[in-house]
Amino acid sequence: MNDRQQLISLLTGVQSSKKSYYTELKKMVIELKKKNMQLEIINDITKSFNIDMSMDEMLKNSIDKLKTIFPVERISLSLCENHKLVLTNVYPAHSLYFPIGFVLPKERSLYWQVIQSLEKIFYQIEEDEDLYVEVAVYNALGIRSVLLIPLISKGKVIGVLSIGSKEKVVYDEDDLSFFQQFCDQLAVCIENARLYNEVLTSKKEWEETFRAVSEMIFLIDLEGNVLRYNDAANEFFQGDLYKKDICKLLSINPKESPIVEILETKKPVHRRIHIQQRVCELRSYPVLNEKQNMYAVIMYLNDITEKLQIEAQLVQSGKLAAIGEMAAGIAHELNNPLTAILGNAQLLLRSFSKDDRIYKLLFDIYSCGKRCKTIIQNLLTFSRQDEYRFEDCSINDAVEQVLGLIGDQICKQNIIIQKRLDVSIELIEGNVQQISQIVLNLLINAKDALEEIDIPEKIIVIETKSIVEAGEHWVVLSVRDNGKGIEEQYLQEIFNPFFTTKRPGKGTGLGLSVSLGIAEAHGGTIEVVSELGKGSEFILKLPKKK
Repeated sequence: MNDRQQLISLLTGVQSSKKSYYTELKKMVIELKKKNMQLEIINDITKSFNIDMSMDEMLKNSIDKLKTIFPVERISLSLCENHKLVLTNVYPAHSLYFPIGFVLPKERSLYWQVIQSLEKIFYQIEEDEDLYVEVAVYNALGIRSVLLIPLISKGKVIGVLSIGSKEKVVYDEDDLSFFQQFCDQLAVCIENARLYNEVLTSKKEWEETFRAVSEMIFLIDLEGNVLRYNDAANEFFQGDLYKKDICKLLSINPKESPIVEILETKKPVHRRIHIQQRVCELRSYPVLNEKQNMYAVIMYLNDITEKLQIEAQLVQSGKLAAIGEMAAGIAHELNNPLTAILGNAQLLLRSFSKDDRIYKLLFDIYSCGKRCKTIIQNLLTFSRQDEYRFEDCSINDAVEQVLGLIGDQICKQNIIIQKRLDVSIELIEGNVQQISQIVLNLLINAKDALEEIDIPEKIIVIETKSIVEAGEHWVVLSVRDNGKGIEEQYLQEIFNPFFTTKRPGKGTGLGLSVSLGIAEAHGGTIEVVSELGKGSEFILKLPKKK
């Protein structure tokens, strides 16, 4: 019975049909798995490729999956750079023949043939032929067949992908179509990576430039909050400035904020402000979007304190140069008649006794003439500002020189000058004319402070002494008055160039700024202690000569 059924099956072909069906089904399952793997590979390129993943990792992921459906042994990538074809990646690494960065020659090259034809090439390698320069490489690596596919992005070839096998493979049209899709997707990823890196490089260059600018730069929203700032701003303000209120940061009245002005005018704002005893130039510009609506403000701050101090010193030097020229002229014009007056007065004094009334009159003439000559000499000495040589000098000499110039003038205004000079004070290394300039400015300021009040006794105390602070030896000059004092809000600003609390025409605001500059040039400083209604004390500290 069994033999009969078997014979019927063979005659009718039923068994044969079953075998054929299962064979076709198996082939179909294999083909579906292959298709699924191909889709997975292309999908993985899109999903897994990112800026942080290296191209070597990308090729490794791809070849590992390609091996499951194709006999792939080696994959390499060459990219076009400045009209050259450069080998950039090879996987696995042991299959490297030329070094990374090798420029592939154009003559007799399969790679360049692909670029020029814009078509993929499938090539079987024969051991005894040398039609192309790449054949020697493939023979050395044991590659028997290679598929070369152009990487095309936006109609332009950006490189060539090489897929090598150690056996002679035959790819059908579906396989070649898959590899083309694979390479198209790879080309898109590479081009996107290039564009991203260009943007990243540009962003990095912009940020480095932004951070490196010596001026302070802020990006501020329309509410006045700091969104971004550079290193110069961070160094100046010493702290995290993000979301800080710019008005509080700059000590500006919110009603006078440059942002309010820009919102009203839509034009840049330029002004000068004082921050932390520094003078800064502020420039603000509106930031507009594509619809020309303002959404932020760029603010530049430039510390111009040193620049203003130099300008102030130049102004002061110009004044002193003019004084010097006038003093030289005065000395030339007055020295001769003064010499005659003094000489004749001395001769006449010998003709009278001291008890004689005429003797006293002649002695007054002689004394006044001598004082005039001393004043002229002091004026010449003080105005000789071109002699900036540092040498051993005494701060007491600077005080005496200035008092010789303006001491009597101050006393005539019913102001008492009390000198408390330490005769044993140490010498300093400096320029006595420049130190005299500081003393002169401090004395004039004390005189002006006393002129504006009405008290029974107006006093200026000039004191010199030596002190030791934190192991440092200092020579100190103190000028103290019992005048009107300085308001606390101005104490941080009085050393700023052109800042003055005096009425118009009374002062330029340069005296203390220039004085501080001279003190710092001598390695010292000027400190101030003041109480409104009780007076002020300015303390000049200079290092003792070493």
